[in-house]
Amino acid sequence: MSFPTTWYSQTSLPRATRPELNADQTCDVCIIGAGIAGLTAALELSRRGKRVIILEAHQVAWGASGRNGGVVSPGWAEGSGAIRKKLGLEHAKALFQMSVEGVEIVRRNIAELALSGCDPSAGTIRVKRYDDSVGVKSHIDSMRRDFGYSLNYLDTDQVRERAHTSRYFQGVEDPNALHFHPLNYCLGLALAIEASGGRIFEQSKMLAWRRAGADKIVQTAHGTVHCQDLVFCAGGYGGPELQKLSRAYLPIATYVVLTEHLGDSIKTILDSGAAFSDDRRASDYYRIVEGDRLLWGGRITTRNEQNEHALAAMLKADMVSVYPQLAPVNIELAWSGLMGYSTNKMPNLGMLEPGVWACTSFGGHGLNTGSIGGRVIAEAVCGETARHELFKPYLLDWNGGPFGRVAANAIYQSLKVMDFVQERLRG
Repeated sequence: MSFPTTWYSQTSLPRATRPELNADQTCDVCIIGAGIAGLTAALELSRRGKRVIILEAHQVAWGASGRNGGVVSPGWAEGSGAIRKKLGLEHAKALFQMSVEGVEIVRRNIAELALSGCDPSAGTIRVKRYDDSVGVKSHIDSMRRDFGYSLNYLDTDQVRERAHTSRYFQGVEDPNALHFHPLNYCLGLALAIEASGGRIFEQSKMLAWRRAGADKIVQTAHGTVHCQDLVFCAGGYGGPELQKLSRAYLPIATYVVLTEHLGDSIKTILDSGAAFSDDRRASDYYRIVEGDRLLWGGRITTRNEQNEHALAAMLKADMVSVYPQLAPVNIELAWSGLMGYSTNKMPNLGMLEPGVWACTSFGGHGLNTGSIGGRVIAEAVCGETARHELFKPYLLDWNGGPFGRVAANAIYQSLKVMDFVQERLRG
């Protein structure tokens, strides 16, 4: 299958052609999926001396890892408050600190591996769409006091100096977060893995796997891999071949568009290099790329809309609702992607059975969490730590089966109504 047409694929580094698996191979660890989680796990394992093979159904970073919003920030898809309520403060703190570590993994890999084309930029700003200075300050105080993490408060005037819209009120600035070119990052990780002796086979979808004593045998259309440990890192594009793991998350679609070059008029929209998002349940998120274009993402659906004209119109309406001055602007690219989304909004990360591991379903927050997830699984495989046990309360929650998508869509629609009412009452 050809690589999807996105801004990332049009501006990517040369993509190496990698072979399909067409023989019987042996390794220590076989990883299913060459997204950011699988690549990070492979790199961490290679650094520890493990012989690694990655099987990718399409191409490196073909899925969500190579076509997302490009924002790397702490946290999980589930909020820290909800995690704290379920697991207690100390457990929630440990998970949050791991999410911060995930940001640092990305930052350090870019620097230490000298990854080209990643173009990292500092900072995110998350805004309120209604007036809530007390709530925003309380959140910032809680993150500092309870989680040891510092954020900056922006009042409404400061937000509107940066984002020229009357739809926004207060904001939270995170100077430690970053945004970058995720496809080039993944392509760079792949080269680093191969330089360390790891092997990556593309167009090599896992069809099935079975045990052979203590080993596992993974079957593709034209070959097999014999391994000691098997790690599932396939996300929204995984299927029934993942067995019980496929029943623990849903493929949820999200959408991104790219504007034409705006020239100097970009300053009438944004006067900031930060990546922006709002605090709704399914937020808009966007940033400037190439100096004068907006890369804008948003919405989630259980149906993967593929019509580019429909996508462009849908997200253009969202953009104009925030920035009316964008009404005459043309959309030049539109694309979609499937993310793995568990009902508890936390990843499936841990041991499924001896020697078989899960590291998937990061719920649209995978650039940092997929990175730390890959490291945690590598530590577990090598017997270094048991950090994966922190995720056990969330592992393999049922996705609802045939009713899961219907329920997910109904919940999303109800949350949109709640956001709408909240904004109208308090905005």
